[in-house]
Amino acid sequence: MTIKEVSEKYDIPADTLRYYERVGMIPPVTRTGGGIRDYQDTDIGWVLLAKCMRAAGLPVEVMIEYLKLYQQGSATISARHQLLVDQRNVLLEQRRRIDETLERINYKIARYEAAMETGVLTWEKEDEKQNAIP
Repeated sequence: MTIKEVSEKYDIPADTLRYYERVGMIPPVTRTGGGIRDYQDTDIGWVLLAKCMRAAGLPVEVMIEYLKLYQQGSATISARHQLLVDQRNVLLEQRRRIDETLERINYKIARYEAAMETGVLTWEKEDEKQNAIP
């Protein structure tokens, strides 16, 4: 696949694909005899991994480190595992904070919906009563 085809199929700008390769987030992409990128299944796999990890908030530096470890071979399996475990823990903490925020927002939405029906805005949770932040 050409860079244009990959870009369109996976909704990743061609400049981003070039950047991923240039900084070492993905290995060098297979090239034709004329030097044009010719993405093979393995190349696509790395692109999709990079896209997934970036969408999850994984820092570029971590993805670069992961690729470096991968390129060093089986001796780095433990290090790659730990890198992924660490990133999972970061994501789980982010999810916990997001869930907490969603809970608070959902509560406020419910109180406003009740207020639209009754004409009175009330807070049932103790921390909301104390802070009285509408």
